Amino acid sequence: MLRFAYALLTFATLACGSRLTAADAPNVVFILADDLGREDCGFMGGKDIKTPHIDKLARAGATLDAFYVQPVCSPTRAAFLTGRYPMRHGLQVGVVRPWAQYGLPLDEQTLAEGLKGAGYATAIVGKWHLGHHAPEFLPTKRGFDHQYGHYNGALDYFTHMRDGGFDWHKDDKASRDEGYSTHLIAKDAVKFVGEHAGKKPFFLYVPFNAVHAPHQVPPEYLKPYPNLKGERLKYAGMLAAMDEAAGQIVDAVEKAGARKNTLFVFSSDNGGPQPGVVTDNGKYRAGKGTLYEGGVRVVAFATYDGHIKAGGTITEPLHMVDWYPTLLKLSGGKVSQKLAVDGLDIWPTLTAGKPTPHDAILINTTPNNGAVRAGDWKLVVKNGADDPDGGEPKKKDGKESVELFNLKDDPYEKTNLADKQADKVKELKATLAKFAKQAVAPKAAPKGKDFVTPKVWGEKD
Repeated sequence: MLRFAYALLTFATLACGSRLTAADAPNVVFILADDLGREDCGFMGGKDIKTPHIDKLARAGATLDAFYVQPVCSPTRAAFLTGRYPMRHGLQVGVVRPWAQYGLPLDEQTLAEGLKGAGYATAIVGKWHLGHHAPEFLPTKRGFDHQYGHYNGALDYFTHMRDGGFDWHKDDKASRDEGYSTHLIAKDAVKFVGEHAGKKPFFLYVPFNAVHAPHQVPPEYLKPYPNLKGERLKYAGMLAAMDEAAGQIVDAVEKAGARKNTLFVFSSDNGGPQPGVVTDNGKYRAGKGTLYEGGVRVVAFATYDGHIKAGGTITEPLHMVDWYPTLLKLSGGKVSQKLAVDGLDIWPTLTAGKPTPHDAILINTTPNNGAVRAGDWKLVVKNGADDPDGGEPKKKDGKESVELFNLKDDPYEKTNLADKQADKVKELKATLAKFAKQAVAPKAAPKGKDFVTPKVWGEKD
């Protein structure tokens, strides 16, 4: 019923002309942080680390207070680029390992492909992490005119090595550019803006590897934080460097005279790992690799001058899959494709204060765990302890754990209401089961004993 009402609302919005037209297609700068704690940026309440550039941009738009992603990295990227839950790709468990012989399925139309078809210049500057075992899986074969950065996670920020293989590329060929990866990403993103702003609309996707481990940063970024110690100190310097980089990208857009027609989006790919030790997820329960709010409800904002009200906070639940149809509609591109999209158009929610278009949001579903949010209610079903790397639960004993939370009254998931709300548990279990029936088997990538790391990832020795 809610979706029907929402469809009428969208039609009315289109009819009265308040929606952007294809001629007004905005530039899109989408910045994705890696393993960022929900409350480490100043605009989210963080006090330890200085993030003036991110904070300024956030306050010019709206904080997305209930923005959901996947528990770990690759699945969130897959959700963003396809508008489909990763359980449809077989990417719902863990990340795409360096030696994996799979990636984002080739029958998926990516957001970059859709925007390119709408006349956009498209670029990915940063981390791909969606498969590189064959050329057809690389970014320039998936809709990106330009690629710069790396394919794997957990990259050495200075040497650009992963497990003994070199992993730095430009347009999907090895690049020997030297320097700290955050600095190189910023430099290339700024160059892309300068080359394309004002000529044609552009889609600039900037998935930083910061602030993911290994925690490495030039020493000068540590000096402002004498009170922090250990990994938290290095993490603070890394975030400060990423904030500086974000500021440089925004400056490039402004210098090109493109700020007025540029939509900026910022998010983390999952909740912060080691909360309370390295990252800060605030009071939200747990962190990366879990189905709890600390793992999937992340720092996020959207800024578009003159369209999204500055200084606001949107509390409606939204999901990473929603950007796919929303951006394609804004661009005048084609949303329809042979594979059904899970994401829904959130433009009225962002710009007109309308309710979420979702009846339910799938947090995730795997053979041994799952979670779903519907309205204020959230169901978490598990068999085994959470794996911090986002794999299948550990220590499975055949006993199902069922937790039900009312997030309006209990956003930090302290009180399990499953025993008191049996009907609601039954209802949400049925919703979760519908999703689970549509899931494909998770892909796995055990490292074969005969595997030899290539000299350059993505190339054959």
